[in-house]
Amino acid sequence: MKGKGILFFIALNFANFSYSQKINPENPDLSPGNFRMDSLPNSEINIPIQVNLKPLFAMAEKSVDTVFASPGYPDEWVQDGCDTRYKYVFRRSPLAIKGSGNSLTIGFMGYYKIVGATRLCASGTVLSPWTPACKCGFSEPERRVNVSFSNSILVQPDFKVNLSVKRNEPQPLDKCEVCFWGQDITKQVMKGLTTELDASKKDMEKKYGSVDLKPRFQQVWDQLNKVYSLYGLGWLQINPQKIRINNLFIQKDSLNIFLGLSAKPVISFEKPADRKTNIPNMAPFSRQQGFSIFMDAVLSYDSLSNIMNMSMRGKEFNFKKGFIKKKFIIDECKVYGGGFEKLIIKIRFSGTNDGVVYLVGKPAYDKEKRMIEIQDVDFDIKSKNFLLGSADWLFDKKITKEISENARFELGSYIDSAKTTINQQLNQELVKGVKSFGNIKDIRLIGIYPMQQHLVIRSNCAGDLSVKVESVNFSL
Repeated sequence: MKGKGILFFIALNFANFSYSQKINPENPDLSPGNFRMDSLPNSEINIPIQVNLKPLFAMAEKSVDTVFASPGYPDEWVQDGCDTRYKYVFRRSPLAIKGSGNSLTIGFMGYYKIVGATRLCASGTVLSPWTPACKCGFSEPERRVNVSFSNSILVQPDFKVNLSVKRNEPQPLDKCEVCFWGQDITKQVMKGLTTELDASKKDMEKKYGSVDLKPRFQQVWDQLNKVYSLYGLGWLQINPQKIRINNLFIQKDSLNIFLGLSAKPVISFEKPADRKTNIPNMAPFSRQQGFSIFMDAVLSYDSLSNIMNMSMRGKEFNFKKGFIKKKFIIDECKVYGGGFEKLIIKIRFSGTNDGVVYLVGKPAYDKEKRMIEIQDVDFDIKSKNFLLGSADWLFDKKITKEISENARFELGSYIDSAKTTINQQLNQELVKGVKSFGNIKDIRLIGIYPMQQHLVIRSNCAGDLSVKVESVNFSL
């Protein structure tokens, strides 16, 4: 009996010792992993842009004179050689502007009237006085002539739009015959008209021959570099990389530009700083079509830890080892990255013992449930080694199973909310007179990467985006 009492005393003291022993294994080994944030593929976004040309047409209407007249009209004459002199006044109809491809034709109907006189000359010697002034188009309908300019548009890599203006030969529809013998002086009138038109052509080329759109594109570039709030879901930064023009043509009153944009969009829970970069020269032409965006969502481990604590904090597990009852109560969970595709779950607990243990697992995505799970949850090797000598009863699968079932993060509502919010951001006025219209159809998760400081969820989304420019300040 005395020996049994000693054994009981030893067992009781061992039980008390195991009850009070603090569990505090070493932290798991961390590694940086092999994932790089700059490995995000370029997103290729092809944006059809429609520019309303009516403001440009209105500027052209103002830049081309509505009335032409011979020099010094109505007091002075234009003398063409020895035997003819004339003076005229010319007015035009509103401009008729037609576009096709990258060409633009500006035309109008011209109406003119002329006063002329003739005299006899021989080898430059005057043989008679001037005849009385003969009029054409004054007491009769004005004479008509078709006038047009052909313009071609070329966009340079530095965002300068070169406008090449060609003055077409005027096409007279009515002859102008003056004086008693009906001398046709239409050619002389056309010659004077072309001089005026050439002056207008030169003025148009001076004002609009080279339009620098880089300041306007820089404004759009700056907007793309801004950080946009996703209203509780984090922050979106588009991070534009390159811009290009894949096609350009004119149709009716619109200039249609198919713009290509390469970007590296990122969604993060912490607000990043706005980036300010100069827009690079245009990238080479590409035949890629559609809308394909690769995006990194940078999730905070604090947020994931809070989600776990909501379901796990205070959860109690009861065990029995021999005749001794054991209790394990979860006080706090903390999730962080361990590198090499591993997540670490730090469990602070109380009960029969108190302290911390570390579990490891691998994040995976359930496509059907739209949920991130932590699979293959098990104790970290350092926690195992510590528990083997002090609290091996904790190896019961009940704990790891419960942790695994609660270490799930539902992304369905996040994805749906992100789609709604991003669609709102894609449909807005970028700058005054420039509006964007877009729609994200699908967001597909393609990878989960546990970094030490945050969890990166890489996704791909498909959709459409277009831009409409109602007004452009060509004076920039």
